[in-house]
Amino acid sequence: MTLVNDAAPAPQSPGRKFRAFTAKHLDELTARAGLSEQERLETRAVATVLPFRTNAYVIEELIDWSAAPDDPIYRLVFPMADMLPAQDVAELAGLLRREAPKAEIDAAAHKVRMRLNPHPAGQMELNIPSFGDGKIPGLQHKYDETVLYFPKQGQTCHAYCTYCFRWAQFVGEPDLKMAGDDSHQLRDYLLAHPEVTSVLFTGGDAMIMGEPVLRRYVEPLLDLEQLESIRIGTKSLAYWPQKFVTDPDADAMLGLFEQVVESGKNLAFMAHFTHPRELEPLVVTEAVRRIRDTGAVIRTQAPLIRTINDDPDAWKSMWRTQTRMGMVPYYMFVERDTGPQDYFAVPLARAYEIFQTAYKDVAGLSRTVRGPSMSATPGKVCVDGVLELFGEKVFALHFIQCRDSDLVGKPFFAKYDPEAVWLDDLKPAFADRFPWQGPRTEGSGASRLPVV
Repeated sequence: MTLVNDAAPAPQSPGRKFRAFTAKHLDELTARAGLSEQERLETRAVATVLPFRTNAYVIEELIDWSAAPDDPIYRLVFPMADMLPAQDVAELAGLLRREAPKAEIDAAAHKVRMRLNPHPAGQMELNIPSFGDGKIPGLQHKYDETVLYFPKQGQTCHAYCTYCFRWAQFVGEPDLKMAGDDSHQLRDYLLAHPEVTSVLFTGGDAMIMGEPVLRRYVEPLLDLEQLESIRIGTKSLAYWPQKFVTDPDADAMLGLFEQVVESGKNLAFMAHFTHPRELEPLVVTEAVRRIRDTGAVIRTQAPLIRTINDDPDAWKSMWRTQTRMGMVPYYMFVERDTGPQDYFAVPLARAYEIFQTAYKDVAGLSRTVRGPSMSATPGKVCVDGVLELFGEKVFALHFIQCRDSDLVGKPFFAKYDPEAVWLDDLKPAFADRFPWQGPRTEGSGASRLPVV
Protein backbone atom coordinates (compact mmCIF):
# COMPACT_ATOMS: atom_id res chain seq x y z
CA MET A 1 0.00 0.00 0.00
CA THR A 2 1.30 3.44 -0.88
CA LEU A 3 0.63 6.14 1.68
CA VAL A 4 1.23 9.83 1.33
CA ASN A 5 4.05 11.23 3.43
CA ASP A 6 2.45 13.72 5.79
CA ALA A 7 5.56 14.52 7.75
CA ALA A 8 5.90 18.03 9.04
CA PRO A 9 9.53 18.89 9.82
CA ALA A 10 10.63 15.66 11.43
CA PRO A 11 13.78 13.67 12.18
CA GLN A 12 15.21 11.69 9.31
CA SER A 13 17.82 8.99 8.99
CA PRO A 14 20.15 8.49 6.04
CA GLY A 15 19.04 4.87 5.75
CA ARG A 16 15.31 5.26 6.06
CA LYS A 17 13.30 8.46 6.16
CA PHE A 18 11.02 9.16 9.05
CA ARG A 19 7.45 9.21 7.75
CA ALA A 20 4.61 10.47 9.90
CA PHE A 21 1.02 9.39 9.31
CA THR A 22 -1.88 11.42 10.67
CA ALA A 23 -5.68 11.36 10.70
CA LYS A 24 -5.91 11.87 6.95
CA HIS A 25 -4.29 8.44 6.49
CA LEU A 26 -6.65 6.66 8.87
CA ASP A 27 -9.03 5.34 6.25
CA GLU A 28 -6.22 3.59 4.35
CA LEU A 29 -4.54 2.24 7.48
CA THR A 30 -7.71 0.97 9.14
CA ALA A 31 -8.71 -0.72 5.88
CA ARG A 32 -5.43 -2.64 6.16
CA ALA A 33 -6.63 -3.77 9.61
CA GLY A 34 -9.82 -5.16 8.03
CA LEU A 35 -12.26 -2.58 9.39
CA SER A 36 -15.56 -2.09 7.56
CA GLU A 37 -16.50 1.23 6.00
CA GLN A 38 -18.69 2.11 9.02
CA GLU A 39 -15.95 1.12 11.47
CA ARG A 40 -13.45 3.26 9.59
CA LEU A 41 -15.83 6.22 9.74
CA GLU A 42 -16.26 5.77 13.50
CA THR A 43 -12.49 5.60 13.93
CA ARG A 44 -12.12 8.87 12.06
CA ALA A 45 -14.83 10.34 14.30
CA VAL A 46 -12.84 9.47 17.43
CA ALA A 47 -9.75 11.00 15.82
CA THR A 48 -11.50 14.38 15.61
CA VAL A 49 -11.38 14.41 19.43
CA LEU A 50 -8.28 12.40 20.33
CA PRO A 51 -5.02 12.92 18.41
CA PHE A 52 -3.64 10.34 16.00
CA ARG A 53 -0.09 10.19 14.72
CA THR A 54 2.19 7.26 13.99
CA ASN A 55 5.14 6.53 11.74
CA ALA A 56 6.54 3.97 9.32
CA TYR A 57 8.70 2.25 11.96
CA VAL A 58 5.68 1.55 14.18
CA ILE A 59 3.54 0.48 11.22
CA GLU A 60 6.06 -1.84 9.59
CA GLU A 61 8.20 -3.06 12.50
CA LEU A 62 5.94 -3.20 15.55
CA ILE A 63 2.32 -3.87 14.51
CA ASP A 64 1.28 -7.43 13.69
CA TRP A 65 -1.21 -6.65 10.94
CA SER A 66 -2.39 -10.26 10.79
CA ALA A 67 -3.79 -9.78 14.31
CA ALA A 68 -5.15 -6.23 13.84
CA PRO A 69 -7.27 -4.63 15.12
CA ASP A 70 -6.74 -6.79 18.21
CA ASP A 71 -2.96 -6.53 18.06
CA PRO A 72 -1.76 -4.69 21.22
CA ILE A 73 0.54 -2.31 19.34
CA TYR A 74 -2.26 -1.48 16.91
CA ARG A 75 -4.49 -0.65 19.89
CA LEU A 76 -1.64 1.32 21.40
CA VAL A 77 -1.59 3.85 18.54
CA PHE A 78 -4.91 3.62 16.67
CA PRO A 79 -8.15 5.15 17.97
CA MET A 80 -11.00 2.72 18.58
CA ALA A 81 -14.69 3.54 18.16
CA ASP A 82 -15.59 2.61 21.74
CA MET A 83 -13.03 4.93 23.32
CA LEU A 84 -15.74 7.62 23.44
CA PRO A 85 -19.45 7.48 24.33
CA ALA A 86 -21.48 5.98 21.49
CA GLN A 87 -23.69 9.08 21.23
CA ASP A 88 -20.66 11.34 20.72
CA VAL A 89 -19.17 9.01 18.12
CA ALA A 90 -22.47 8.87 16.25
CA GLU A 91 -22.78 12.66 16.20
CA LEU A 92 -19.22 13.18 14.98
CA ALA A 93 -19.53 10.40 12.41
CA GLY A 94 -22.67 12.06 11.10
CA LEU A 95 -20.82 15.34 10.67
CA LEU A 96 -18.03 13.59 8.77
CA ARG A 97 -20.51 11.66 6.62
CA ARG A 98 -22.23 14.81 5.42
CA GLU A 99 -18.89 16.62 5.07
CA ALA A 100 -19.84 19.34 7.52
CA PRO A 101 -17.69 22.50 7.67
CA LYS A 102 -14.47 22.09 9.64
CA ALA A 103 -15.56 24.72 12.16
CA GLU A 104 -18.69 22.71 12.97
CA ILE A 105 -16.71 19.49 13.43
CA ASP A 106 -14.11 21.27 15.57
CA ALA A 107 -16.82 22.76 17.80
CA ALA A 108 -18.44 19.37 18.35
CA ALA A 109 -15.05 17.79 19.08
CA HIS A 110 -14.22 20.56 21.55
CA LYS A 111 -17.39 19.85 23.55
CA VAL A 112 -16.40 16.21 23.88
CA ARG A 113 -12.83 17.10 24.89
CA MET A 114 -14.01 19.33 27.70
CA ARG A 115 -15.81 16.36 29.25
CA LEU A 116 -12.62 14.27 29.19
CA ASN A 117 -10.72 16.11 31.95
CA PRO A 118 -7.88 17.31 29.70
CA HIS A 119 -5.63 18.44 32.56
CA PRO A 120 -5.94 16.05 35.52
CA ALA A 121 -4.35 16.23 38.98
CA GLY A 122 -4.41 20.03 39.23
CA GLN A 123 -1.91 20.55 36.42
CA MET A 124 -3.26 23.96 35.44
CA GLU A 125 -4.72 25.17 38.74
CA LEU A 126 -2.27 23.86 41.35
CA ASN A 127 0.99 22.97 39.63
CA ILE A 128 1.86 26.27 37.95
CA PRO A 129 3.50 28.66 40.42
CA SER A 130 3.66 32.44 40.24
CA PHE A 131 7.04 33.99 39.62
CA GLY A 132 8.04 37.60 39.16
CA ASP A 133 5.21 39.42 37.42
CA GLY A 134 3.24 36.31 36.54
CA LYS A 135 3.64 32.66 35.62
CA ILE A 136 6.37 30.96 33.59
CA PRO A 137 4.92 29.36 30.45
CA GLY A 138 5.65 25.66 30.27
CA LEU A 139 6.77 25.22 33.89
CA GLN A 140 5.15 23.05 36.58
CA HIS A 141 6.30 22.72 40.17
CA LYS A 142 4.20 20.17 42.06
CA TYR A 143 6.79 18.68 44.42
CA ASP A 144 9.39 20.74 46.28
CA GLU A 145 12.50 19.16 44.74
CA THR A 146 11.27 18.63 41.15
CA VAL A 147 10.38 21.01 38.32
CA LEU A 148 8.79 19.91 35.05
CA TYR A 149 9.46 21.89 31.89
CA PHE A 150 7.61 21.61 28.57
CA PRO A 151 9.86 22.90 25.76
CA LYS A 152 7.81 24.52 23.03
CA GLN A 153 9.61 22.56 20.28
CA GLY A 154 9.04 19.26 22.10
CA GLN A 155 5.27 19.26 22.14
CA THR A 156 4.72 16.41 19.73
CA CYS A 157 5.90 12.77 19.56
CA HIS A 158 7.17 10.31 16.99
CA ALA A 159 3.82 8.55 17.49
CA TYR A 160 0.95 9.10 19.90
CA CYS A 161 -0.26 6.54 22.43
CA THR A 162 -4.02 6.22 22.60
CA TYR A 163 -3.86 6.18 26.41
CA CYS A 164 -1.67 9.31 26.69
CA PHE A 165 -2.62 11.59 29.57
CA ARG A 166 -0.91 14.49 27.76
CA TRP A 167 -3.28 14.21 24.79
CA ALA A 168 -4.38 17.83 25.30
CA GLN A 169 -0.91 18.94 24.13
CA PHE A 170 -1.58 17.51 20.67
CA VAL A 171 -5.10 18.54 19.67
CA GLY A 172 -4.41 22.03 18.36
CA GLU A 173 -6.19 23.98 21.09
CA PRO A 174 -3.80 26.66 22.40
CA ASP A 175 -5.69 27.09 25.68
CA LEU A 176 -5.04 23.45 26.55
CA LYS A 177 -1.33 23.40 25.72
CA MET A 178 1.56 23.88 28.14
CA ALA A 179 4.75 25.08 26.46
CA GLY A 180 7.66 27.42 27.13
CA ASP A 181 10.72 28.53 25.17
CA ASP A 182 12.74 30.67 27.58
CA SER A 183 15.55 28.63 29.13
CA HIS A 184 16.89 31.71 30.93
CA GLN A 185 13.54 32.20 32.67
CA LEU A 186 13.69 28.54 33.71
CA ARG A 187 17.20 29.07 35.06
CA ASP A 188 16.11 32.17 36.99
CA TYR A 189 13.26 30.23 38.57
CA LEU A 190 15.61 27.45 39.67
CA LEU A 191 18.05 29.93 41.20
CA ALA A 192 15.17 31.44 43.16
CA HIS A 193 14.17 27.98 44.40
CA PRO A 194 17.29 26.26 45.76
CA GLU A 195 15.13 23.37 47.03
CA VAL A 196 14.82 22.17 43.42
CA THR A 197 17.36 19.42 42.72
CA SER A 198 15.85 17.82 39.61
CA VAL A 199 14.46 19.09 36.29
CA LEU A 200 12.34 16.87 34.05
CA PHE A 201 11.98 17.83 30.39
CA THR A 202 8.66 16.49 29.21
CA GLY A 203 5.98 17.09 26.60
CA GLY A 204 5.17 15.73 24.14
CA ASP A 205 8.57 14.20 23.86
CA ALA A 206 11.82 16.10 24.32
CA MET A 207 13.49 13.68 21.91
CA ILE A 208 11.44 14.98 19.00
CA MET A 209 13.80 17.97 19.16
CA GLY A 210 17.10 18.09 17.35
CA GLU A 211 20.34 18.34 19.32
CA PRO A 212 20.85 22.12 18.81
CA VAL A 213 17.36 22.86 20.17
CA LEU A 214 17.59 20.55 23.17
CA ARG A 215 21.02 21.99 23.92
CA ARG A 216 19.51 25.48 24.25
CA TYR A 217 17.38 24.24 27.13
CA VAL A 218 19.88 21.94 28.84
CA GLU A 219 23.19 23.79 28.62
CA PRO A 220 22.20 26.84 30.76
CA LEU A 221 21.45 24.47 33.65
CA LEU A 222 24.73 22.59 33.76
CA ASP A 223 26.55 25.00 36.08
CA LEU A 224 23.76 25.09 38.68
CA GLU A 225 25.23 23.41 41.74
CA GLN A 226 21.80 22.77 43.26
CA LEU A 227 20.81 20.44 40.41
CA GLU A 228 21.56 16.77 41.02
CA SER A 229 19.73 15.34 38.02
CA ILE A 230 18.28 16.19 34.65
CA ARG A 231 15.56 13.88 33.41
CA ILE A 232 14.20 13.42 29.90
CA GLY A 233 10.77 11.81 29.49
CA THR A 234 10.59 10.01 26.15
CA LYS A 235 8.93 7.26 24.13
CA SER A 236 11.54 7.56 21.38
CA LEU A 237 13.34 4.30 22.21
CA ALA A 238 10.10 2.46 21.45
CA TYR A 239 8.80 4.56 18.55
CA TRP A 240 11.95 5.86 16.80
CA PRO A 241 15.18 4.31 18.17
CA GLN A 242 16.94 5.52 15.01
CA LYS A 243 17.09 8.86 16.81
CA PHE A 244 20.19 7.57 18.63
CA VAL A 245 21.70 5.38 15.93
CA THR A 246 21.28 6.63 12.35
CA ASP A 247 19.64 10.07 12.53
CA PRO A 248 21.93 12.85 11.27
CA ASP A 249 22.35 14.37 14.74
CA ALA A 250 22.56 11.06 16.65
CA ASP A 251 26.25 11.49 17.51
CA ALA A 252 25.79 15.13 18.47
CA MET A 253 22.86 14.22 20.72
CA LEU A 254 24.92 11.57 22.47
CA GLY A 255 27.71 14.13 22.84
CA LEU A 256 25.25 16.41 24.64
CA PHE A 257 24.35 13.54 26.98
CA GLU A 258 28.05 13.06 27.73
CA GLN A 259 28.39 16.77 28.48
CA VAL A 260 25.55 16.58 31.02
CA VAL A 261 27.19 13.63 32.77
CA GLU A 262 30.62 15.29 32.71
CA SER A 263 29.10 18.36 34.39
CA GLY A 264 28.42 16.18 37.43
CA LYS A 265 24.69 15.73 36.87
CA ASN A 266 22.85 12.46 36.78
CA LEU A 267 21.22 12.22 33.34
CA ALA A 268 18.15 10.03 33.73
CA PHE A 269 16.56 8.90 30.50
CA MET A 270 12.92 8.10 31.42
CA ALA A 271 12.01 5.60 28.70
CA HIS A 272 8.41 4.54 28.11
CA PHE A 273 7.97 0.91 27.06
CA THR A 274 4.35 -0.25 27.10
CA HIS A 275 4.64 -3.71 25.56
CA PRO A 276 7.43 -6.34 25.25
CA ARG A 277 7.38 -6.14 21.45
CA GLU A 278 8.75 -2.61 21.59
CA LEU A 279 11.98 -4.05 23.00
CA GLU A 280 12.51 -6.68 20.30
CA PRO A 281 14.06 -4.82 17.31
CA LEU A 282 17.86 -4.93 17.25
CA VAL A 283 17.99 -1.18 16.65
CA VAL A 284 16.54 -0.71 20.16
CA THR A 285 19.38 -2.74 21.66
CA GLU A 286 21.92 -0.61 19.81
CA ALA A 287 20.20 2.66 20.82
CA VAL A 288 20.17 1.59 24.47
CA ARG A 289 23.85 0.65 24.31
CA ARG A 290 24.82 4.00 22.80
CA ILE A 291 22.83 6.00 25.35
CA ARG A 292 24.25 4.02 28.28
CA ASP A 293 27.78 4.51 26.92
CA THR A 294 27.36 8.27 27.53
CA GLY A 295 26.95 7.64 31.26
CA ALA A 296 23.21 8.25 31.21
CA VAL A 297 20.93 5.96 33.22
CA ILE A 298 17.85 4.61 31.43
CA ARG A 299 14.86 4.09 33.72
CA THR A 300 11.72 2.48 32.32
CA GLN A 301 8.08 3.20 33.02
CA ALA A 302 4.61 2.77 31.56
CA PRO A 303 0.98 2.68 32.62
CA LEU A 304 -1.03 -0.50 33.01
CA ILE A 305 -3.47 -0.44 30.09
CA ARG A 306 -6.47 -2.70 29.50
CA THR A 307 -6.30 -4.65 26.22
CA ILE A 308 -2.60 -3.76 25.75
CA ASN A 309 -0.53 -4.93 28.72
CA ASP A 310 -2.98 -6.03 31.45
CA ASP A 311 -1.15 -9.33 31.81
CA PRO A 312 1.56 -10.12 34.38
CA ASP A 313 3.55 -12.06 31.77
CA ALA A 314 3.91 -8.88 29.68
CA TRP A 315 5.36 -6.94 32.62
CA LYS A 316 7.58 -9.81 33.73
CA SER A 317 8.97 -10.04 30.21
CA MET A 318 9.55 -6.28 29.99
CA TRP A 319 11.29 -6.01 33.36
CA ARG A 320 13.56 -8.98 32.67
CA THR A 321 14.48 -7.77 29.20
CA GLN A 322 15.08 -4.21 30.37
CA THR A 323 17.34 -5.41 33.19
CA ARG A 324 19.28 -7.63 30.78
CA MET A 325 19.79 -4.63 28.48
CA GLY A 326 21.11 -2.53 31.37
CA MET A 327 18.00 -0.43 31.96
CA VAL A 328 16.39 0.08 35.37
CA PRO A 329 12.69 -0.83 35.79
CA TYR A 330 11.17 2.15 37.57
CA TYR A 331 7.36 2.52 37.52
CA MET A 332 4.13 0.76 36.70
CA PHE A 333 1.57 3.55 36.56
CA VAL A 334 -2.20 3.47 36.85
CA GLU A 335 -3.94 4.96 33.81
CA ARG A 336 -4.74 8.59 34.62
CA ASP A 337 -8.24 10.01 35.01
CA THR A 338 -8.31 11.75 31.65
CA GLY A 339 -9.13 11.05 28.02
CA PRO A 340 -10.58 7.57 27.36
CA GLN A 341 -9.87 6.38 30.92
CA ASP A 342 -13.05 4.28 31.04
CA TYR A 343 -11.80 2.34 28.02
CA PHE A 344 -8.28 1.66 29.30
CA ALA A 345 -8.61 1.60 33.10
CA VAL A 346 -7.82 -1.52 35.12
CA PRO A 347 -9.37 -1.73 38.64
CA LEU A 348 -6.82 -1.05 41.37
CA ALA A 349 -7.33 -4.50 42.89
CA ARG A 350 -6.53 -6.15 39.56
CA ALA A 351 -3.63 -3.75 38.97
CA TYR A 352 -2.05 -4.79 42.26
CA GLU A 353 -2.59 -8.47 41.42
CA ILE A 354 -0.86 -8.02 38.04
CA PHE A 355 2.02 -6.11 39.61
CA GLN A 356 2.53 -8.61 42.43
CA THR A 357 2.33 -11.66 40.13
CA ALA A 358 4.99 -10.22 37.83
CA TYR A 359 7.15 -8.81 40.66
CA LYS A 360 7.48 -12.11 42.51
CA ASP A 361 8.88 -13.82 39.41
CA VAL A 362 11.74 -11.44 38.63
CA ALA A 363 15.19 -11.25 40.21
CA GLY A 364 16.21 -8.61 42.71
CA LEU A 365 17.78 -6.31 40.11
CA SER A 366 14.37 -5.90 38.47
CA ARG A 367 12.64 -5.16 41.78
CA THR A 368 13.63 -1.54 41.53
CA VAL A 369 10.19 -1.08 39.95
CA ARG A 370 7.43 0.62 41.95
CA GLY A 371 3.71 0.39 41.50
CA PRO A 372 0.92 0.39 40.80
CA SER A 373 1.29 4.14 41.22
CA MET A 374 -1.28 6.92 40.71
CA SER A 375 -0.17 10.48 39.95
CA ALA A 376 -3.20 12.03 41.60
CA THR A 377 -3.96 15.56 42.78
CA PRO A 378 -2.45 15.26 46.28
CA GLY A 379 0.58 13.30 45.09
CA LYS A 380 1.96 10.04 43.75
CA VAL A 381 0.18 7.20 45.54
CA CYS A 382 1.37 3.58 45.48
CA VAL A 383 -0.96 0.63 46.08
CA ASP A 384 1.01 -1.59 48.46
CA GLY A 385 -1.49 -4.40 48.86
CA VAL A 386 -4.90 -5.73 49.83
CA LEU A 387 -5.26 -7.04 53.37
CA GLU A 388 -7.66 -7.54 56.26
CA LEU A 389 -7.30 -5.35 59.34
CA PHE A 390 -9.67 -5.45 62.31
CA GLY A 391 -12.03 -7.57 60.26
CA GLU A 392 -12.17 -5.10 57.37
CA LYS A 393 -10.77 -5.63 53.87
CA VAL A 394 -8.67 -2.61 52.87
CA PHE A 395 -6.14 -1.25 50.43
CA ALA A 396 -2.78 -0.35 51.97
CA LEU A 397 -1.25 2.68 50.25
CA HIS A 398 1.53 5.23 50.69
CA PHE A 399 2.76 8.44 49.11
CA ILE A 400 5.87 8.15 46.97
CA GLN A 401 5.58 11.91 46.46
CA CYS A 402 3.17 14.42 47.95
CA ARG A 403 2.39 18.11 47.84
CA ASP A 404 2.69 17.96 51.63
CA SER A 405 6.17 16.50 52.01
CA ASP A 406 5.43 15.38 55.58
CA LEU A 407 3.15 12.67 54.15
CA VAL A 408 5.80 11.10 51.91
CA GLY A 409 6.37 7.46 52.79
CA LYS A 410 3.60 7.32 55.39
CA PRO A 411 1.07 4.48 54.97
CA PHE A 412 -2.67 5.01 54.92
CA PHE A 413 -5.67 2.81 54.26
CA ALA A 414 -8.75 2.85 52.07
CA LYS A 415 -11.83 0.67 52.07
CA TYR A 416 -11.54 -2.17 49.58
CA ASP A 417 -13.53 -1.52 46.42
CA PRO A 418 -13.12 -4.06 43.61
CA GLU A 419 -14.43 -1.53 41.05
CA ALA A 420 -12.24 1.45 42.05
CA VAL A 421 -9.85 2.59 39.31
CA TRP A 422 -8.53 5.84 40.80
CA LEU A 423 -7.80 7.52 44.12
CA ASP A 424 -11.00 9.57 43.92
CA ASP A 425 -13.02 6.33 43.87
CA LEU A 426 -11.69 5.30 47.29
CA LYS A 427 -13.10 6.00 50.75
CA PRO A 428 -10.89 6.21 53.86
CA ALA A 429 -10.70 3.25 56.24
CA PHE A 430 -10.43 3.64 60.04
CA ALA A 431 -10.88 7.42 59.69
CA ASP A 432 -13.39 9.94 58.38
CA ARG A 433 -10.92 11.49 55.95
CA PHE A 434 -7.65 10.79 54.19
CA PRO A 435 -4.42 12.34 55.59
CA TRP A 436 -4.24 15.08 52.96
CA GLN A 437 -7.85 16.09 53.56
CA GLY A 438 -7.36 17.02 57.21
CA PRO A 439 -6.57 20.48 58.57
CA ARG A 440 -2.91 21.29 58.32
CA THR A 441 -1.08 21.62 61.63
CA GLU A 442 1.89 23.71 62.64
CA GLY A 443 5.14 22.18 61.48
CA SER A 444 3.67 20.43 58.47
CA GLY A 445 5.67 20.26 55.24
CA ALA A 446 6.47 23.60 53.63
CA SER A 447 4.78 22.94 50.31
CA ARG A 448 4.53 25.95 47.99
CA LEU A 449 1.13 24.87 46.70
CA PRO A 450 -2.16 24.30 48.53
CA VAL A 451 -3.06 20.82 49.66
CA VAL A 452 -6.45 19.68 48.38
